[in-house]
Amino acid sequence: MALLKIENVRISGMSVGVPRKVVKTISTTSKYGAEDFVATTGVIEKRLDNLTTSDLALPAVEKLIADLKWDKLDIKGLVFVTQTPDYFLPATSCVVQGKLGLGKDCYAMDINLGCSGWVYGLSAMAALMQTGCIKKAIVIAGDARKQAAEEQDQLFGFAATATALEYDENAGPIYFDFGTDGTGYDAIIRPGGGCRNQFNENSLKLEMCDDGRMRHSLQTRMKGMDVFAFGISTAPKSIKNLAKFIDGENNDKPWLDYDYYIFHQANMKMNAQIVKKLKLEDDKVPYSMSHFGNTSSASIPLTIVTQLKDKIKNKKTKFMCCGFGVGLSWGTVAFTTEDFIISDLVEV
Repeated sequence: MALLKIENVRISGMSVGVPRKVVKTISTTSKYGAEDFVATTGVIEKRLDNLTTSDLALPAVEKLIADLKWDKLDIKGLVFVTQTPDYFLPATSCVVQGKLGLGKDCYAMDINLGCSGWVYGLSAMAALMQTGCIKKAIVIAGDARKQAAEEQDQLFGFAATATALEYDENAGPIYFDFGTDGTGYDAIIRPGGGCRNQFNENSLKLEMCDDGRMRHSLQTRMKGMDVFAFGISTAPKSIKNLAKFIDGENNDKPWLDYDYYIFHQANMKMNAQIVKKLKLEDDKVPYSMSHFGNTSSASIPLTIVTQLKDKIKNKKTKFMCCGFGVGLSWGTVAFTTEDFIISDLVEV
């Protein structure tokens, strides 16, 4: 596993943009009904609409910049983490830079990652900032899939998040742990539409998937048991590994010394197993999936914004956050917030 320690950078604020439209969990045509689905996943409702990720990101970023009272021309870095870009090219970060009116001297980059993506995006931007050449930056993370509105994909919701980073020589370190297992690349995959399997007359033909549901090649498919086994084994190991890296010499269970543990909102059954393995206190592990579903790379900051806004206001707070999934990829980050701005939820 790759371990990182980044200094002189602090997380200054977060915001989230979601569709205004609320979609309730409905009965499926598969062997599972709505009650079984809710019991397994925890998803009662989510936010969906005919919007792109950048449609959700732009107002969220605008709100955060206003709340921070930042000058847009001072923002010199923009990372956009998504697996649902507006276009194959150009990069959506370039589109967003222009629409936000950021300066032409702004570093802009897309990162194609899902469940672990926010942690990776955070590390990429923070690493560039620690020398002080970039003073202020924004990391956007999220996904919006039109296919999620279909009956087969009731698990997923739409969201885009913005995280503000600032150069600060007095900031505490941000610690990261990363890992990849590309042998499991097909455990979560959208097989069609890329350069390997380009769109053709067969791309929209339905075929039976491992979960007993019919999908075409442009829809995401998942090997549920493989992903479940990966999540419940990898997330606890990554958290323990990072905690020991930070404070292993002084504490035999250093992973228990945090105020909140924020996990990628995969599904309730998987996350409950992870919490049980780590022996965490339930009130330290907030969830957002019941009202927003699985929102991919947005799920960690979305949980912080929607579940902890009032609880951590004006408080110094220690976080341990872990994202895991498509890739297969995982990333864990530990950081402390203070004088931390959380914007109100932006509905689009």
